[in-house]
Amino acid sequence: MKSRQAIRLCGGVVFAGLLCLPAAAVPAGVELPPPAEPAGYIARLLINEVPFPGERGYVSEKDTRSAMLAVLWVVESRLKHVPGGYTQPEVASANAANAIEVITAGGEKGQCDGFYRDGRGRPVFSPRVGERIDNLLKIAGRGEPGRFARLLIYARDLASAYVRGGIDEADRFAGLKRIGAVPVTGRGYAWMSDRDYYSPGGAFVRIPNADSGVLGGNRFFTLERR
Repeated sequence: MKSRQAIRLCGGVVFAGLLCLPAAAVPAGVELPPPAEPAGYIARLLINEVPFPGERGYVSEKDTRSAMLAVLWVVESRLKHVPGGYTQPEVASANAANAIEVITAGGEKGQCDGFYRDGRGRPVFSPRVGERIDNLLKIAGRGEPGRFARLLIYARDLASAYVRGGIDEADRFAGLKRIGAVPVTGRGYAWMSDRDYYSPGGAFVRIPNADSGVLGGNRFFTLERR
């Protein structure tokens, strides 16, 4: 682990707007919690980090939902499941007391590109994030509810349930003990766009395809056991 450098939590393609969206931007078909609320902020992270139908990396609704869940587990693992031999600043680039602090660590180009705190300390996100989410909401609001609406609702409900009481569904990477010859801690601790030239470096270990290491166009990483 290169503790002297900030390891980005996510390196996927990001899209997005300013945190406070006007109410008129949310179509009647699907509504998200306000972005100033933890559930609304987390839901927008989950939506932003995964592909929707027609976007690069999209495979199926199930795959995109699985990617959202895995992303949320990375946030939770960096917050509450720092493995022995590591400090939280090594794993999360911050001493974080909650999920929002994990997500916004490191500034605009930090842990989650485009998710950061403004000069007044408020959690915000960059314009490209808001623009993409607004577009997805508009598509979901057209006609009968379909794939877009179901995926947005899944992200909303997953984030809301997490804020209320945690994650009900298991971390698919929790049981990993070894990858090749490398002993690992298990759990996901980072994700990046699935490109061979993207790697968080340090003690992060690439989770292979055989262990479902690619979800929603993202490659997930665990940590080498110390």
